[in-house]
Amino acid sequence: MIVVLKHGTPDDKRDQLIEWIKGQGLDVHMSIGKNQTILGMVGDTGSIDKDLIACLDIVDSVKTVTDPFKLCNRKFHPAPSVVNVSGVPIGAGNFAMIAGPCSVESEEQIIEVAKAVKAAGANLLRGGAFKPRTSPYDFQGLKADGLELLKIARKETGLPIVSEVMGAEQLPLFEDIDMIQIGARNMQNFNLLREIGKLNKPILLKRGLSNTLKELLMSAEYIMAGGNEQVVLCERGIRTFSDYTRNTLDLAAVPMLHKLTHLPVIVDPSHSTGMSDLVCPMAVAAAACGADGLMIEVHNDPMHALCDGAQSLKPEDYADVARKVFAIRNIMTQPAAI
Repeated sequence: MIVVLKHGTPDDKRDQLIEWIKGQGLDVHMSIGKNQTILGMVGDTGSIDKDLIACLDIVDSVKTVTDPFKLCNRKFHPAPSVVNVSGVPIGAGNFAMIAGPCSVESEEQIIEVAKAVKAAGANLLRGGAFKPRTSPYDFQGLKADGLELLKIARKETGLPIVSEVMGAEQLPLFEDIDMIQIGARNMQNFNLLREIGKLNKPILLKRGLSNTLKELLMSAEYIMAGGNEQVVLCERGIRTFSDYTRNTLDLAAVPMLHKLTHLPVIVDPSHSTGMSDLVCPMAVAAAACGADGLMIEVHNDPMHALCDGAQSLKPEDYADVARKVFAIRNIMTQPAAI
C-alpha cells in the first residue's frame, strides 16, 4: 500500500503519519519528489484501514500495491535510483561501462587489460576471482589472490572493481571490493542474499539462467529488505531453445524492468551470446533500448584465456565497441526532431 501526500504537506504532520503507520507494525519507505511525497508501507497491511488514511487532510490518495516486490517497485519510488560505486554513478542517465577479463589470471594480465579498457572509456573494472564453473575440472579462479590482483589494478588505474562472490563465507574477503556481483547461479541463493542485504555496499545482481523478471525483482527485494538499497540489476541472457548462441539476450527486459522498478538495469552481452563477434551488435542494441550500462569481457589474449575466451574481446575491439556505444548514447539522449 502506498500513500501519496498532498503537495506542501508540513513535515511534522507527515512525520506523525509515519509514526502512526510504524505503530501498526509496518515499515515505511519514503520517496520525496518535486511535486509529491510517497509513503510506501512494507509488511502485512491487511489490518490498515485504507479509507481512514484517505480521509486525512494531508493525503492525496491511497493505492494498493499487489506486486509482491515492494522496496524495488517504481510505485514506491517513482524517480530512478542512482547507485554510486566509489564515485561512479549508475542510473538516471549515468551510464556504466564495466569491462575486464572473465577471470583474473596474473598481475600482468589484469593491469594490461585494466589500462586498455580505461583508455577506451570504461569506468569500472570487472574480474573474476572465484569462478562458478559447470565442470569441476575447469579453472576455478585464483580466489583470494585474484582479489588482491584486482586491488593492484585498481591502484594502477583508479578504476573501482567488481567481482563475484559465491558464498556468504567469502564475504570478509570482499570488504575492500567496490561492488559485489551476485552471479546467475546464485540469484536465488536466499541465504547469501540475506547476508548481502546487511552490507553497505553496491551489489550487481544478475538474472538467473531461467528466471522470470518477477523472480529477479524478488531477489532484489531480499537484498533491499535487509537494508541495502544499492542494487543494480543485470540482464545476461536466459536459456531458450536457441541452438546458435549460449543464451538468448532478452533486451525487452530492459524497458520492462525500467517500468517495474526504480533500480538501474545494465546488460551483459558477453555471457548472453557466448560469441565475441555478437558482443558489438548486442551492446549497441542494449544502449539503444535504454540500458544504464554494459558489462563486457575483455582479455589481452582470448585464444589462451583460462575462462570464456570465445566471448572475450581484444582490447582494440573493445575500444571499437565503446566508440559505437557512446555514439548511440549520444543519439538517444538528444531531443527528438520535429
